Order: sequence, then C-alpha cells, then structure tokens
Amino acid sequence: MVDFLAENNLCGQAILRIVSRGNAIIAELLRLSEFIPAVFRLKDKSDQQKYGDIICDFSYFKGPEFYESKLEAKPELQDLDEEFRENNIEILTRFYLAFESVHKYVVDLIRYLDDLNEGVYIQQTLETVLLNEDGKQLLCEALYLYGVMLLVIDQKMEGEVRERMLVSYYRYSAARSSGDSNLDDICKLLRSTGYSSHPGAKRPPNYPESYFQRVPISPTFLSMVIGRLRSDDIYNQVSAYPLPEHRSTALATQAAMLCVCLYFTPSILHTQQAKMREIVDKYFPDNWAGRYAASVESLRPRVQQSLKEGFLREEIILDNIPKLLNCLRDCNVAIRWLMLHTAESAYDPNNKRLRQIKDQVINDSKYNPKILFQLLLDTAQFEFILKEMFKQMLAEKQLKWESYKKEGSERMMELAEVFSGVKPLTRVEKNENLQAWFREISKQIESLNYEDSTAAGRKTVQLIQALVEVQEFHQLESNLQVSQFLADTRKFLHQMIRTINIKEEVLITMQIVGDLSYAWQIIDSFTSIMQESIRANPSMVTKLRATFLKLASALDLPLLRINQVNSPDLLSVSQFYSGELVAYVRKVLQIIPESMFTSLAKIIKLQIHDIMEVPTRLDKDKLKDYAQLSARYEVAKLTHAISVFTEGILMMKTTLVGIIKVDPKQLLEDGIRKELVKRVAYALHKGLIFNPKAKPSELMPKLKEMAATMDGFYRSFEYIQDYVSIYGLKIWQEEVSRIINYNVEQECNSFLRTKIQDWQSVYQSTHIPIPKYPSVDESATFIGRLCREILRITDPKTTCYIDQLNTWYDVRTHQEVTNNRLFSEIQDTLGTFGLNGLDRLLCFMIVKELQNFLTVFQKNILKDKAVVDIFKALLTAVNPVKGIVANASKVYANAAAKTQKIWPAYLEAIMKVGQMQVLRQQIANELNYSCKFDSKHLAAALDNLNKSLLSDIEAHYQDPSLPYPKEDNTLLYEITAYLEAAGIHNPLNKIYITTKRLPYFPIVNFLFLIAQLPKLQYNKSQGMTCRRAADQVDWAPLVLGLLTLLKQFHSRYTEHFLALIGQFIRSIMEQCTSQKIPDMPSDVVGALMFLEDYVRYTKLPRKVAEAHVPSFIFDEFRTVL
Repeated sequence: MVDFLAENNLCGQAILRIVSRGNAIIAELLRLSEFIPAVFRLKDKSDQQKYGDIICDFSYFKGPEFYESKLEAKPELQDLDEEFRENNIEILTRFYLAFESVHKYVVDLIRYLDDLNEGVYIQQTLETVLLNEDGKQLLCEALYLYGVMLLVIDQKMEGEVRERMLVSYYRYSAARSSGDSNLDDICKLLRSTGYSSHPGAKRPPNYPESYFQRVPISPTFLSMVIGRLRSDDIYNQVSAYPLPEHRSTALATQAAMLCVCLYFTPSILHTQQAKMREIVDKYFPDNWAGRYAASVESLRPRVQQSLKEGFLREEIILDNIPKLLNCLRDCNVAIRWLMLHTAESAYDPNNKRLRQIKDQVINDSKYNPKILFQLLLDTAQFEFILKEMFKQMLAEKQLKWESYKKEGSERMMELAEVFSGVKPLTRVEKNENLQAWFREISKQIESLNYEDSTAAGRKTVQLIQALVEVQEFHQLESNLQVSQFLADTRKFLHQMIRTINIKEEVLITMQIVGDLSYAWQIIDSFTSIMQESIRANPSMVTKLRATFLKLASALDLPLLRINQVNSPDLLSVSQFYSGELVAYVRKVLQIIPESMFTSLAKIIKLQIHDIMEVPTRLDKDKLKDYAQLSARYEVAKLTHAISVFTEGILMMKTTLVGIIKVDPKQLLEDGIRKELVKRVAYALHKGLIFNPKAKPSELMPKLKEMAATMDGFYRSFEYIQDYVSIYGLKIWQEEVSRIINYNVEQECNSFLRTKIQDWQSVYQSTHIPIPKYPSVDESATFIGRLCREILRITDPKTTCYIDQLNTWYDVRTHQEVTNNRLFSEIQDTLGTFGLNGLDRLLCFMIVKELQNFLTVFQKNILKDKAVVDIFKALLTAVNPVKGIVANASKVYANAAAKTQKIWPAYLEAIMKVGQMQVLRQQIANELNYSCKFDSKHLAAALDNLNKSLLSDIEAHYQDPSLPYPKEDNTLLYEITAYLEAAGIHNPLNKIYITTKRLPYFPIVNFLFLIAQLPKLQYNKSQGMTCRRAADQVDWAPLVLGLLTLLKQFHSRYTEHFLALIGQFIRSIMEQCTSQKIPDMPSDVVGALMFLEDYVRYTKLPRKVAEAHVPSFIFDEFRTVL
C-alpha cells in the first residue's frame, strides 16, 4: 500500500492539508486577538456615548432598517460612521477572513468525510484511514484542532465583541461571501456563547457542548475518533516512558485531545459512566494525587551531581545512558505534575471542592515555586548539555569507531612482530604460533564492518574473549609490555562496542521526555522568580537560556503538519510562535536594563548633588574635602554593578529561538532602549501637565524642570555607554525623536479622518513600545498640552505681540508674558524634534482654523442676502478701483457700520491663524539659529541645495526643455522635511488648504480690515497697538492671519485686495486735502502700516505697494506722524 502521506496519495494529502490549515488558523486567531480595536469593547462611557449608535451586536439583524434610519436622521452620525469605516475596515476584513476560515475549515472537514464515505478516494474508507498510523493521527488532530479554534475564539475574543465586529463588517463591506461560507453561517457559528474569560465569571450552562454542536459533524466519525483516542497510543509515546507510573505523562498529548473531542459527544460525558471511568483511569490516574510530594527534594541533588564540572564525560554518558534518561524522565514528570497542579488556570475558582483539593495538593507536596523553578532550571541545563554532547558523539561516531579499529588492529600486528623474534622487545622468545594467531586477530579486527553494526558487535565481543583467553593460556602476564598491549587492544574493542551503541533513538527519547509545551502559558507565573534570581546573580542568564530552548519545543507541534505539506504558511506561523517566545525572553531579561537604570539614577544623583566639581587650582589642605572618597566609592560600586549585569546578559551566546536568532548584544540594547523610552515618555507625560488657572503660567518653570530631567537622562546615558559598550548618543537621539514623533502623530490624529493606528505607525514598535497614557485634558499627549498652553498664554485677545522685541505683553497690566526665550527653552527640553513636532501640530491647527473660517464665510456672509447686498453696493461705489471714491469717509463708514455684526467671528478666526503663524515663525527662527550654530555645514549645504533646486525649477518653467523632478522622484518631498527641520522655510508662503473660488472675497477682507483700523493706533516705539484693552485687536496676528488667508486663494484676489486698500488711502487723502485737514487720519496710517508690513512679511519688492499708493505718501507718512 502507498505511504499515506506520499504526495501521490490524494486521500492522505487532502486531510494533511486540512490539518495544516487548522494549525495556521489557530496561529492567526492568536495573532489577531492582540489587535482587537478597543472601541468594540465599548468599555468607557465616552466610547459608549460616541459610538453606541454605530456599533451594534446581532440585535441589528432583527431590524437593520431601524438602525440605518436612525443613522440617516443625523448627518453628524453618518459622518462619524463613515470615518469609523475608513479607520477600521482593514482590520475588520482581516478578522472576518479569520472567522470565515474557521467555518470553511469545518465545512472542508465534513466534505472530506463525505468523500471518504462515497468512495471518492479509491480503496480508502474511514475505517482503513483509521487503521493507518498517520491517518489515525490526522483524523484525530483534525477534530481536535476545530475544537481548539472554537475555544480560542471564545477565550480571546468575547462574544459581544465578535458580534459587534461581524455586524460592522457586514455593514461596511458589500456583504461579501465565498462559495462555501456566507455571512449567515459564520454568524450562526460565532454568535456569543455567554462565556467570559474574566476571573470569577460563571460558566454558561451546557458550555461548550452546545457551542461545539452549532455545525453538526458525522456521529460515526466522532465515535470512531474518540474510540481510537480511548484505546490506542496513537503517537507511540509509551515507548519513551517504560515505567508504568509515567503512563499518564506519556499519553498526556492524547489526553488533551480527548478532553476537547469529548465535548463534541456530550452523551459520553453525561450518561456513559463506564466509558468515562475507563478514560479517567487510563489517562488521569495521578491527577490530584500527591505522588510527587517528596520527589523534588530527592531529584535536585541527583541533577546537581550530574551538572558538576567534569562529571558528564563521554565514557560516563556511554556507560549510563539508561540511568541518565531515567533521571531526566523523573525530573520532567515531577515538574510537569507540580506545574499543572499548582497553576492558577488549572481549576475553576467558583468550584469549592476543587479549591480544597488544590490547597491540599499544595500542602501535601510542600510546594515551593522557587525550588520547583530551580529544578526546572537544572533539568533544562542537564538536558541541554546531554543533548549537545550526544549530538557531537553521533556526529563523530563513525570516525571514532574507525580510529579505534585501526589502533586495535595495529597493536595486534606489532605483537605478531614481537613474537617473530625480530623485534627487540625485552627477551621475548620467538613463537610462530602466537605470531600467526595475532596476525589473524589483526585481520579479524580489520574486517569488522561499521554498516553491519549487529554482526560487528557480536564479533567484537568474541575477539575480546579470545584476547582474555590467550593471556591466560600462554602465561603472557609475566611480560608486562605484552599484557599492556593486550589490555589496550581490549580497551579499544570495548570502546568500539560503546560507540556503535550511540543511537539517534536516545536523542528522540530526550526530545519527547523534555517537552515543555504544556507550560507555554504557565511559565509566566515564574517570571518574577526568574527576574529576582537574575537580579541576585546575573550569570543566571546562561541557565535560563537552556530553559528558553526547552520551551521552544512547543513550536514543533503546530509546525509539524504545516511542514509536511510544504505549506506557504510555514514562515508566518513559525514567525508568530517564535516571536511570542522571543517576546517572553525579552520580558524576563528586561529586569537587567531596569536594574541598570535604577543604579544609574543613584549615580546621577550622586554626581549632581554630592560630588563637587574639582577646580583647576586647588589648595593642598582642601584636597581631602574634594576627594569625597565615600561618594566616589559608591559611584564605583554602582558602576561595577551595571557592568556585571551587562556581562550577565552577554554570557547568553547567540541562540536560535524557533526561527528567530536572538543576539544577546541586541537584546541588551533593545532592553536599554525600552527602559529609556519608558522612563523618558513617563517623565514627559508627568512633567508637561499645566494648570490653566495658574497665575503666572507654569510653562517656563515646568520647561526648565523638564530640561534638567532630560539633561539628567542624557548625562547618565553618556556615562554608561562605555561600561555597556553601546552608542549612547545614537540611541538617545533615535529613541527621543521616536517618542516625540509618535506623540505628535497621535496628537495630529484628532485632526485626521483616517487615523494612524498603532500598528500602522512607523514610530511604534512591538519590541520597544512607546507607552500610551490616558489624556488629562482635551489634548491626547504632552505635545498637545504644551502647544495649547503656549497658545493660551499668547492669546491675541489678552496679549499684545510687539514684533520688534519678539515679546508678548499682557494687554491690561502691560507686563511681559513671554518672549522668544520660550522657544530656546523648548529646544533645550525637547530638542529639534520637539520644536519640529510643535511646528507640525501648529500646521494641522492652522488647517482646521482655515477650514472653520471657510464654513463661517459661507454661513454668515454668502448665505445672508442682506450682507451680500451691502457688498454689492460697496463694489459698485468703488468701481473702478483705479479711480477715487467720492465722499469716501461716508461710503466706507456706512458699509463698516452695516456689517458690524459679522466681524467678531471673522476676527477671531483670522487672529487665531495669525497667532499660530507668529509662533511658527519663532520656531523656524530658533531652529535655523541652532542649526547654524550646531551644524553649520548642514545649514549651508541645505541652503545651497534649496536655492539651486528653486533656480532649476524656475528655469524649467521659462524653458520646459530643461530638466524637472519627475512624478515618482521624492527629492522635493524629502528636502522639504530637512528644510523645515533646519528652519529654512517661510511659514507664510505655505499653502494649507485647497480652495474654490469665493465671490466678494477681496472686498469682504478689505472691509474687515478697515472695520478693525479704528480700534488701533500708531505708536512710534511699539508700532500699531490697541486703543482700548476691552476692544483687543493684536496687530501682528491680524496682518499675518489676513496674509495667510489670501495666500490660500488665487493671487488676483490679493491683487484686488491691495488695490482696494490703495484706493481707500488715496480717496481719504484726497478728501482731507479738499477739506484742508492737515493731519493724516489714523485709519490711513493703519492702512499704510498694513501695506508696509505686508511687503515686509512677504519679502516682496516695495513696487507691489507703490503700484496702488504714490511713493511720496509712503516716504512721507512716518515723518508726518
């Protein structure tokens, strides 16, 4: 009969593919369970209020029209629903595909069983497949894996959450369905069971039996599979455990499968007592029976004896293979029994009887987790050494055997020559018989064949016997050298027998016996013990390495079938499980960086507060005061402790965990990065929380404090780098920039429709995660709080910004509020990344303000007919723009008075944008200054590259045949990021939003400006300032806000706007001249100041303004004042 798993055996390949897919599905479900969007749990009140109407469970299917009509009634709900869809459809699709694959799996399994029954596979029926060893294993596994999938889904993804995700997917995707599985079937299979994995939650009645019966499976198949699992040793494990008392451990894998499969046939569980009695007696005879109470105490000395330096030598291993294997079996069985019986998850906390039994087991076994953990460590180390030595012996087996054979044969030849009388060996008489006999023996040894080990072994024993006899019969003992030669040859023959007995079966047995896959989750309860022992003795890591490798045995099981069928899932599944294990290794070893940072904090405290700086010149009698020996000794001691920790982790050697190579140096660096990120992120989160009611603002003191904290971290890093052999500055810059960029990204999410999730973020990492803290106010992160605090204290309603001094003053008290030192302080605290991040956040805020402004414009102006009529009339009055308006002051004053009510909202929007632009200019200025100071070559290179690029682009527009960056060329995009980081850009030239044509736009802005001018006055030392504190208008934000707004539209709007101002100045001046008023009106001064500032800020030539206003007015107006 063809091998069941052969590639040409369709029946075997079909079931192998199903089982392989089952293993891959379980890995995918476990992987996805980490990525359930928190919003589907609806835990917070805020989530319930915000998303309660758009996230529904299966009650949605009772009346979808009712839910949808509720959404359609409210446009803001529709908008939220659309945004929610954009943000979650990708992850929902992935979940749906995983759920669908579970249903498809069981459908395929049922179809395979039908095909078997209908004779699709020639000569194969369910019975014949179950007679085959591989077939029997695969059918049992297929059912077991389906049960595991259902249990995993219920444990890792709560029923309500599943339902909400499925309903959301159904609503957001065009209800897709594949051939076999449609959404109805999946919903029926995965609807909530009422089970909850929270501790203390009650188990629903008839669970999980009713859940397992949602898709009916052939009862014949179920009873036959359970029959096999009950009666056979399907994995032939008993041979690895010869002792009858180890039987339950030998059959443990099968027992686990049986446990899950029995839920498919509740009748056996509930009514067939005899079968259940048989199962319990066969598979669980030692459960809750305190057999292993004293064994830990007796086993540890045995293992420790074997681990003593120099004990495990080759000859001892070869002579004692059975003994050593028995020791391993005893240890592993005891560890398994104790670990499983004391695990928290081993019993239902609501079951009082079980609780009592558990307490009794713990008392009887005198359970001490530390001693058990020590036994696990020693056993893992013992196993590891034994395996490595055995592998080496297997590899060298043939070479050694051949060399022993050669040695023995040569010794015999030499003895033959001795008895020929020719060789001068102390008075040995010639003996031709012995000479011939030894020659014959040499030939016999030479003829031994390595390939035929049984015959060679038998023959070797006979040869040893012959050599013993020759020594006795021919009285050869009298000659020491001859007897020495004979003894040596016998020794070599003995070694040959030993060597030929090195079999691979021993390694396989060790692999089976050493399996630790049952502890995949339980091991976590030992994490604190591991970490404590590492803290006490860092070299402990070497022993832990063996334990981690022992844990890696858990990866073999799910990968075996995937590998057999050459499935493309092999890589992703092995990567997932290996990644989980490596993550656990990192978690355990994280104690090393943690301890290092604790010592570091003490070192920094000593260096900053206790140790005095030694001056360059020092009086001899003060030498002792400056020596500060005790403090310096403390620093040396702590530094030594840090280097010992480093040494500990580096002793681990590079290890392959599953398919991931773990390099201890990398582990250490990642651990240090993780601890640094944790501490710095926490310091920033805690340090930058402001009280908006505080007078004066807490901003500067908190920034100074934060700068000192960051400096402490920086200095400690600089100090440690040589002792730990890492690039301190590189790590510091990479991680701090990552923290700040991530927080900026999270803060900007509130302005985006399509949010950047953590798993999509380029700044977030699984190994070195940036912690997320709950928000304390409207801002999501510290960078938002900092930005909003700056905006609060420089609010144009309460402060006045004097551009020449770069300073903000309080409008009422005339006290300085803050100045451009603020940005140097931020640079000291958060570095270039912080300022750059602040700049990015301000950009998002400006965009939002501009969008709000356009909404206000549409609503308050264009949709108000009365207001539109005023602008129409004014447009008629001022036409043509090149002319002069008759009766000017009356025309303008009337229009301004009639539109009075629309300006407050308009003014607020413009000033907000202007205020942010002032801040952006200050940030660019600080960035440019520090860039020129700290890296002048970079600043110069960027400046030149920027200028040359712009001149090339300008040249291209004049002559299109010249080169220009192509569509796919990222040069312009990349250089912009550099220029913004170096402050080589003008925020006022930036286009923030795309706009459509707006009617009346120039005249509205013109009228808005002249409506504000009466509130302002010109002051020689301060420029334009506010007349009354109650009527606050801040000049710089006003000018910059208008300028930014006009920049978003076509340049002809600006042209028209400037022409209207020019006409206003000319008309009013004309009227003053005709009425012989000698003073220049303040509104005209304001308008001229606006034009002058406009030219100055935009860096345009003065001709732009002089096109609308005669140059002599410009030249004269300041002298007249």
